[in-house]
Amino acid sequence: MRNPIAHRRTAALAAAAAAALLALAGCSATGGGSLYSTPSSAGGTSASSSAPASSAAALKTASTSLGTVVVDGKGLTAYVFDKDTPNSGTSACSGTCAAQWPAIETDSAKPAVTGVTGTVGTITGVNGKKQVTLDGRPLYTFAGDSSAGDVTGQGLGGIWWVVAPDGTKIGSAPTSTGSGGYTK
Repeated sequence: MRNPIAHRRTAALAAAAAAALLALAGCSATGGGSLYSTPSSAGGTSASSSAPASSAAALKTASTSLGTVVVDGKGLTAYVFDKDTPNSGTSACSGTCAAQWPAIETDSAKPAVTGVTGTVGTITGVNGKKQVTLDGRPLYTFAGDSSAGDVTGQGLGGIWWVVAPDGTKIGSAPTSTGSGGYTK
């Protein structure tokens, strides 16, 4: 005979897992409830970041399962968003999107870089702070990356991509999960 309490716990865990997957899948949606929205023309939407950037965010490179990629000053992988228009001076990621994909921010108009060969600049992000750009594309980290060198946001929704040191997006899926051999 089946234990009804154990069955309820299993059902509750399955429901929680399904909800988490739906939240991640929302990144590829184009309507309400998605993990991105278009900023308003009246200065954008203010969003709080779950991983605040350092005051002088530097970009550097690191070795991951996807090869050498751009990372922020803390070693977290940098991503670009296909919904952003290069060189537009704006970010298309606000609201819940910005909570899942925190902008890489800086206090400097010319952020310090090591090993990055693309053109680095800044725009005014959706929260009014300076957001770092690479070849005119705003850069983000992913809240699902828990350690330096993680690339778990790669390819999510078919719209989030790790970026190479020259500014090009890396369009392949990771060859493995986890830290992927991150080196400093």
